[in-house]
Amino acid sequence: MFSSVPNIYKLSSSNAEGLTLLNAFDVALLESGVGNTNLVKMSSILPPNCEYQEEIKLPLGALVPVAYASIVSDKKGQKIAAAVAAAIPKDKTKNGLIMEYENYDISKNEAERIVIEMAKWGMDRRGYEIEKIVSISAEHTVEKCGCAFACVVLWWK
Repeated sequence: MFSSVPNIYKLSSSNAEGLTLLNAFDVALLESGVGNTNLVKMSSILPPNCEYQEEIKLPLGALVPVAYASIVSDKKGQKIAAAVAAAIPKDKTKNGLIMEYENYDISKNEAERIVIEMAKWGMDRRGYEIEKIVSISAEHTVEKCGCAFACVVLWWK
C-alpha cells in the first residue's frame, strides 16, 4: 500500500458533540485535521528518524497512517478522555513507540499520565533509552453524543 516509510509526524486531539456517536467521531476527526482523509489505523511504531511537524497538509481522500485513541458516549454528563504518547529513542537508528489510551470517567490529565507510563514501559521492554516523550490528550463531558480523540499522524515530506 505504501512504498516508503513515513518520515514526519504530528500530534493532534479534539473533542466533539454530534447528532449520533458516529457524527461525534466525525466532527472530532475534522477538528483534529484528519476528517477529510481515510485513516489507516496502525500498530504503534514511529519509524526511525521521523521528524515532528507542527502541521502536516494532508491531501483530501489520502490513505493516512495514524495511531489513535478514540472514545464515544451517549451518557449525558459522562466525562470521557483519550490520549496518545510518542516515545523518541536516544539512538536515532531505532524506532520510536506510540501508545494510545482512552477511558470513561477520567480526566485528560489522568489519561495522558497513563499513556506516558505505557510508552515508558514499552520502550523499557525493547531495551531502548528514551530521549523524550511527546503526548497530547482530549476530554469531553457528554451533552448528547460525544467523542474524545487523540492521534499521531505519520506522513512524508
